[in-house]
Amino acid sequence: MKILVTGSYGQLGSELNILLRQYPDIQSIFTDVDTLDICDKEVVNRFFEENQPDFVINCAAYTAVDKAESDIELCYKINRYAVENLAESAKKINAKIIHISTDYVFDGTSSVPYKEDSIICPKSIYGKSKAEGEAVLTAINPANSVIIRTAWLYSVFGNNFVKTMLRLGLEKEQISVVFDQTGTPTNAADLARAILSITNSNNCVAGIYHFSNEGVCSWYDFAKAIFELKNLPCKVLPIESSQYPVPAHRPHYSVLNKGKIKATFGITIPHWHESLQRALTNL
Repeated sequence: MKILVTGSYGQLGSELNILLRQYPDIQSIFTDVDTLDICDKEVVNRFFEENQPDFVINCAAYTAVDKAESDIELCYKINRYAVENLAESAKKINAKIIHISTDYVFDGTSSVPYKEDSIICPKSIYGKSKAEGEAVLTAINPANSVIIRTAWLYSVFGNNFVKTMLRLGLEKEQISVVFDQTGTPTNAADLARAILSITNSNNCVAGIYHFSNEGVCSWYDFAKAIFELKNLPCKVLPIESSQYPVPAHRPHYSVLNKGKIKATFGITIPHWHESLQRALTNL
């Protein structure tokens, strides 16, 4: 089996790089913008024809949520039009695509965990661009496309909330974190293992799936857990989102229902606190 990973320098791509290298029977190709410009249709077509991957795992994305509100063209170029390029090229060689999407396709007004068939209503440019990426992939290559929506991703790689909290916890005596945004942190290493399970399954069922760690918390709860696990004395003060204004809308509730991915692929998902503790030992 040959697997192509795009966006391999990011959090998830880096975790997949480590994981896939443990399987010598899998031929893995890791790319990023310096080795494969997925925004260039001709380049993508040629790359797919030459390398003939069986699976494409698209980890590439524009994820600067606030910056996207003003950097609209580039956001859509990566999150929508590059996905179209990948979908068309994959269809030509009958390759399967696993595409990573986001909880930001929802407006965050639900009071129960979002299912895959819940109505999407993105409120930010980032969310809208990712929703269009989902739509174009489903329209072009529905039989061979797996879309995984995830949330609150963190890793030992890249920049993320966990690393920011660790830095602030060493620099400050107290910080303020919003308590009225609720979701579930996702360890990118857990998501990488779930993706590998899908590629190894005998029946890769196309469709949309949700994946995050188990459990629910607020960003405030998440920050407190980080400091407690690392024995940092920094005090965390809860504040409302209105006290921390940002350009892009954040869903106030973005808990994802993972029943479908667990039932379809037999995946076991650890609790977010357990995965956080494991990640912090590597930081």
